[in-house]
Amino acid sequence: MLQPILQIRQTSALIGIDADPGSISITQPKADLSVNTTPGELTVQSYRPKLNVDQSRAWAAYHGGNMLEMNKRIYSGIQQLYLQGIARKVEQGNRMAQFFRPGNTIAEVYGTDTEPNSFPENRGPASYDNVDINIETTAPLINFRAAQVNLEVERHFPEIEFNRGKLDIYMQQYASIQFIPPEVNVQL
Repeated sequence: MLQPILQIRQTSALIGIDADPGSISITQPKADLSVNTTPGELTVQSYRPKLNVDQSRAWAAYHGGNMLEMNKRIYSGIQQLYLQGIARKVEQGNRMAQFFRPGNTIAEVYGTDTEPNSFPENRGPASYDNVDINIETTAPLINFRAAQVNLEVERHFPEIEFNRGKLDIYMQQYASIQFIPPEVNVQL
């Protein structure tokens, strides 16, 4: 005889999970850099050389120079000529005082004095070094200012964005137990 069998059916619970991952984005703007440069400056101030030429002694040698210098030379020359003339007359007088000596006759003493008295030189001495040249130079003024560089940096913090993901947990199927009784034949 067959024994009746009780059937038990069980279904497991199913959990459903729907997940979308989250996302993160990080951006960082570049830093702002500001560069200000003051250029260097170089100034040079130069001076022309000064040339001084003094040729007054050359002009005095050519034509006597200016009137004051020429008159001074003539005046001092006349004094010399006057003193030389007096000395010559004294010497002639001394010779005449000794007329008894041979060669001291009037004709010989005054007869040989036929050269005219010269006029004093009114020009200056001639020389190759009568022109004075003087050159004056001045050193240049040099000013230098170095260049300057100013840096300004403005930094920016990173920008972070986070988008949450989705996580849904649900019961896709509930657990169940089913008991199926055996068929009972009631025919008796």
